[in-house]
Amino acid sequence: MSENLPQTMNAIAIGEGGAPESLYLAARDLPKPQAGEILVRLGAAGVNRGDCMQRIGLYPPPPGAPDIMGLEFAGTVVARGDNADKWQIGDRVAALVAGGAYAEYACVHQDHALAVPDNMSFTDAAALPETIFTVFANVFEGGALQKGETLLVHGGSSGIGTTAIQMAKHFGAKVIITAGSDDKCAACRDFGADLTVNYQSQDFVDACRDFTNGAGVNVILDMVGGDYIARNMEAAAMGGRIVNIAYMQGFSAEVNFLPVMLKRLTLTGSTLRARPLAEKTRLTEAVNKAFWPHIGAAVKPIVDSVYPLAEAGKAHAHMESSHHIGKIILDCSS
Repeated sequence: MSENLPQTMNAIAIGEGGAPESLYLAARDLPKPQAGEILVRLGAAGVNRGDCMQRIGLYPPPPGAPDIMGLEFAGTVVARGDNADKWQIGDRVAALVAGGAYAEYACVHQDHALAVPDNMSFTDAAALPETIFTVFANVFEGGALQKGETLLVHGGSSGIGTTAIQMAKHFGAKVIITAGSDDKCAACRDFGADLTVNYQSQDFVDACRDFTNGAGVNVILDMVGGDYIARNMEAAAMGGRIVNIAYMQGFSAEVNFLPVMLKRLTLTGSTLRARPLAEKTRLTEAVNKAFWPHIGAAVKPIVDSVYPLAEAGKAHAHMESSHHIGKIILDCSS
């Protein structure tokens, strides 16, 4: 550790009750990079639904992860642990982590960091790791999306949704999204969506059937759950793949599974946070090769708003209002 680094740092702690306003700034010991790890002075951190779930006690960090919230960040390498020689002091990196990003400093394994282009701000870079990793792992690996196929994304105006649109279009797929307002639908068309469905006034099953001339969609990325589980089966094409990454409307549903047999559907899902180190390394290498070279060009960060680290509670309240389009970011630099 460098002698110029402080002994403590500011980080966000969770107070009693679990409401957004319970979050507060607290002094914490500076994390020490272990073997193979780098210490990063954070410029910005992304806000995610998983953080809100952790705040209310429903998404605890996996064993060995920091208890501080925050799953993605961008910043500058300031120290290295033993055998961590992949990055130099002063390098600009972004990373997906299991926790610790709501702070001024955080550690990450050197193999899980990605280079931030010189012309990209930390605010923009912090908007990318969680969304790109999630879309790559679930749409391109779990869902096996192919060029020319049709992807349906529920929550198209979310951080994951806006990134999924761009990644799928760059790959040569057609994209349908659902969103809850005409303004959100218009924004998603600007991001490249071929068809937008306002779920407040339209039925996405009918819209998908019409768009595909009755064939149905090939891959569905769903973070809604609830009654969408059965409706996704209706919207899916023969051999369709349905991937769940969250269940905002509930984990349970009464479902007729006959379409799974008749259409030969694949139902799957995943999380990233608790995956083993080796699997995260493999995924980082795959993302770095397939999509990271295109950030800022074919895949642009879509930033809705930026809050100071001390106002993490306001950022959570904004996320839970669902009024945002794209990513909500914390400025960790001040």
